[in-house]
Amino acid sequence: MTNRYDTGMSVRRSVLGDAHVDRAEANKTPLDEPFQTLITESAWGTVWASDGLSRRERSMLTLALLAACGNFEEIPMHIRACANTGASKEDVMEAFQHVAIYAGVPKANHAIKLAKQTWAELEK
Repeated sequence: MTNRYDTGMSVRRSVLGDAHVDRAEANKTPLDEPFQTLITESAWGTVWASDGLSRRERSMLTLALLAACGNFEEIPMHIRACANTGASKEDVMEAFQHVAIYAGVPKANHAIKLAKQTWAELEK
């Protein structure tokens, strides 16, 4: 593995938690291994590993982009990750306010629904 892969795996574990990454690794197959390597090296080992933004800021930006693009499936995962990145509920709601204005109220509304469901699950 490359240094970028190792860095990416470390950042990924720090943000998403060992349990999540362990499940993803356990479900990895030879078919999707190149994809998993790509996201570990690029998303986690390059983008998330950069010192240009804090992890709190990256969480807010990631959630806003997921919502704005309609990629709702990953929102709960990134809401859970906020516990590790320092992004508060208020931070997330501020990001979704931007989504409402710049990408559309329905997208923000759905993202908020998913966030509230995830926060409720975490509080149980």
